[in-house]
Amino acid sequence: MSTDLPIDLRLSEEQRISREGMRRFASQTMAPGARAADEAAAADPGVLAGIAGFGLTLMSLPEALGGAGLPRSPMGNVLACEDLGEGDLSQSLAALAPLGVVNALLDFGDEAQHEAWLPRFASEAPVPAAVALAEPRATFEPGDPHTRARRDGDDYILDGEKCLIPLVEQCQLFLVVAATDDGPAAFIVEADSPGLSRARQDYMGLRSAEPGTLTLEGVRVPASQRLANFDLERLVSLSRIGLAALATGCCQAVLEQCVPYALERKAFGEAIARRQSVAFMIADMGIEIEGMRLLAWRAASRAEQGLPFQREAYLAFLQSMEKAMRIATDGVQVFGGAGFVRDYPLEMYYRNLRGLSALHGALMV
Repeated sequence: MSTDLPIDLRLSEEQRISREGMRRFASQTMAPGARAADEAAAADPGVLAGIAGFGLTLMSLPEALGGAGLPRSPMGNVLACEDLGEGDLSQSLAALAPLGVVNALLDFGDEAQHEAWLPRFASEAPVPAAVALAEPRATFEPGDPHTRARRDGDDYILDGEKCLIPLVEQCQLFLVVAATDDGPAAFIVEADSPGLSRARQDYMGLRSAEPGTLTLEGVRVPASQRLANFDLERLVSLSRIGLAALATGCCQAVLEQCVPYALERKAFGEAIARRQSVAFMIADMGIEIEGMRLLAWRAASRAEQGLPFQREAYLAFLQSMEKAMRIATDGVQVFGGAGFVRDYPLEMYYRNLRGLSALHGALMV
């Protein structure tokens, strides 16, 4: 296999400027309020509005539909995921979920579907929406959803259950992936559709994303709301890149907590950073984070260039999910007993990172 993998990691001037603003927002607004949002199990409306104000959903919308008309940029979206994830992974997931719906419509919808649905997102105000792919069973595979869509004249009738949907009780619409006679398909489903019900769930982590379940019992959807050119593999792969970037950002936050703590915390008359077991653990965190970052960036760069990227997306996701849990565990270990209490954010980072591997399709960059 050739190892000559085209990749361009140079940032444009717009990307650099955007990153500066997002990093300030993440450090000055998101991070200080992350614990309060986690305790309340509710996203801060100001944080959601602030992230929406960066216009991520507007950038790729055609000008005729109220957007900025800029070229689609998976790389730019990955940078946003990483930077915001460092501030608060959970609220970032809630705020970025509508971006997945917009990108799915752009990629898989036809012109009529663009005109019917995309103008709803042509605003800097947050418009809650989410992709509904994951299902609550241990053997779930994205390519084999148990949610079914049965054709009935000019409509489809949907039955099934979805889980881990951000802001589930606030969403105005869902992009539901369901099995049909000719393979998996995606349907735009309004939140007030008869037969649709939703409920918050008290998960271990991601509490401020307000995740929950979506139940569909005989939900009737016009055939015109089935995405015309749906590609499940592309949706899953782009989601994997986004989740890998969120994990990278949160792991960076773990590292930023551990370094000063290890330098200041004294044990047996010296800083614990002088102990090789601690120093090497922190060094390994930094090394693994760089690997996670570069794998996610490589996959995003290939997607942006129109090159095959599914393999790279899978590798980035696999590496991030494995290393994120080790970094979170080691972060708690560096803090010792203090890592197990809620005075520090390490246990919150651990809980949030633990849930990422189950968020199939939740964030399409």
